[in-house]
Amino acid sequence: MPIKILMPALSPTMTEGKLAKWLVKEGDDVESGDVMAEIETDKATMEVEAVDEGKIGKIVVAEGTDGVTVNAVIALLLEDGEDASALEGAETASSGSGEAKAEAAPAEAAAPAETPTAAPAPAQAAPAGPAPTSSDGDRIFSSPLARRLAKMEGIDISQVSGSGPHGRVVKRDIDKAVSEGTGKASASGASAAPAAAPAAAAATPPAGIDAAMLSLLPEYEAVENSGMRKTIAKRLTASARDIPHFNVSADIELDALMSLRKELNGREGADYKISVNDFVIKAVALTLKRQPDCNVSYTDDAILRFNRADISMAVAVEGGLITPIIKDAGAKGLATISAEAKELAGKARDGKLQPQEYQGGTFSISNLGMFGVSSFNSIINSPQGGILSVGAGQQRPVVKDGALSIATVMTITLAVDHRCIDGAAAAAFVKEFKGILEDPLQLML
Repeated sequence: MPIKILMPALSPTMTEGKLAKWLVKEGDDVESGDVMAEIETDKATMEVEAVDEGKIGKIVVAEGTDGVTVNAVIALLLEDGEDASALEGAETASSGSGEAKAEAAPAEAAAPAETPTAAPAPAQAAPAGPAPTSSDGDRIFSSPLARRLAKMEGIDISQVSGSGPHGRVVKRDIDKAVSEGTGKASASGASAAPAAAPAAAAATPPAGIDAAMLSLLPEYEAVENSGMRKTIAKRLTASARDIPHFNVSADIELDALMSLRKELNGREGADYKISVNDFVIKAVALTLKRQPDCNVSYTDDAILRFNRADISMAVAVEGGLITPIIKDAGAKGLATISAEAKELAGKARDGKLQPQEYQGGTFSISNLGMFGVSSFNSIINSPQGGILSVGAGQQRPVVKDGALSIATVMTITLAVDHRCIDGAAAAAFVKEFKGILEDPLQLML
């Protein structure tokens, strides 16, 4: 019997995803390890590899389908010796024998423990509905796929002649009816085509905005929210609502740091280009080592104090934001941090981050200095306890020893979860961090 290819779980918390693209088509031969599809989660796009070998007999979930539940059947694979006739009546539920889980290398493909064994059909697929009956009450034998296609195309399946076993109506019969324009259901029939649905949908204002207010606004284009955008909205709304943010700001002079950076990057044979952000990452890690009360996370039962600093750095990507992690940044040199940061940022923009590369982290950094932003406040990346907002290094007038002079100054703002980090601890962090960047040789020890 055909092997079921299931929607994989690309992370321990994933319950659904978007089948972004098929890289194979029906009739293609695949071997174990061949890349079959791209699955888009809320944070990344990952390639799905075949576990078994055979021929793609049927693609159950079309590319572009969103909300595909983990363990839902996305395709059927014909084994050696099977032909298309084996697909007739093949079940597309995720339970039963002969299943094959698709793998997203190297992510673990096991579904969360609470995921039910029999997953529902993909969210955008029209339900097949109960077996139809003819006008005289006799049951019309048809495949689930045929019933679903008939409903989508507005075909009265009782008017279609079946060519399958024992007169069963199958997909090719519906395709023939569509191409010939026969079997169309009447507007009053139970299987009437949902022709008016698009117009009704267009007339419905987007959720979350008053229709009367919408009528006062200029013409607009409704850009559908991606999974990433929905996740960002959900997480940041919860963070801003539930976490008591406490902000501490300071101005930091960067002239000594800029001089050291120029010296390091100008060394003959150097295969690195250290950025100011690399210094910031290293300095944050060192500060957290010296101020461990800020490397924490709040829970109802306890405050979790972490033994190392895994620094999440905010990276803008198409359609949203993601935070890849420099793990144990305090134990790494500037050149290593620079190389890792560039690699992770590139993978983030290409949508190729693995879950373990962006899930976790103990503290976040958001740097908008490259946009010329002087200062800003960030929303905490829960469940972390703090996030540092970094502005641009700018030439500003400063007073030194009672005299006016010019210095390169950067404004930073620390936001902390006041449930687990007190104001004094936040102030101590800012003081320590400022001291390190203004005496950057500490980062070389």
